[in-house]
Amino acid sequence: MRIFPPLVLPLLLAAVLSGCAQAKQPPITPVQSVDLPRFMGRWYVIGIIPTRLERGNYNPVETYRLDSKGQVCTWYRYRPDSFDAPVKLLASTGLVQPDTGNAEWKVRFFGLFKAQYLVGWLAPDYSQVMVVRDARDYLWYMARTPTVPEADYQAMLARAAALGYDTSRIERVPQQWPETDQDKDTFHGECR
Repeated sequence: MRIFPPLVLPLLLAAVLSGCAQAKQPPITPVQSVDLPRFMGRWYVIGIIPTRLERGNYNPVETYRLDSKGQVCTWYRYRPDSFDAPVKLLASTGLVQPDTGNAEWKVRFFGLFKAQYLVGWLAPDYSQVMVVRDARDYLWYMARTPTVPEADYQAMLARAAALGYDTSRIERVPQQWPETDQDKDTFHGECR
């Protein structure tokens, strides 16, 4: 009898359970189209259903840049657990899926794993966005500014509920700008 390494069983269980979650609800229809050059740049994370890497982060910012191959270089900048913690930076690559109007990506992490990235809602002026997944397990509400009016935040919660999300899982993200130190705030390098 073959014994699975300790991490394999939880991953298999998570895959089975996420597959079950997807079967309960229809896929999310993303926005019709995204103007990629206009979408690029800095986005402040305002509300989130966090992944393990994003839980407890302060001042998180997602920055996008198109590379020469049409891939989206992505940098997630944050401070773990407090506004005073040193800045951390995670890089990933967005692979825009064909025939989706640029509204669906596969995001590759650490060069190995790919995750679904759907632009579920986008303000007409590209000032706010809601990124979602069919599994309804994660959500990112981002804006070009570190704060949004309360009415906008409540409208996002209503949109998330209409997409089938449990809005009680959405957390406000601590944002406090400008930052007072001169810590690392650059986004560079190749897509990974």
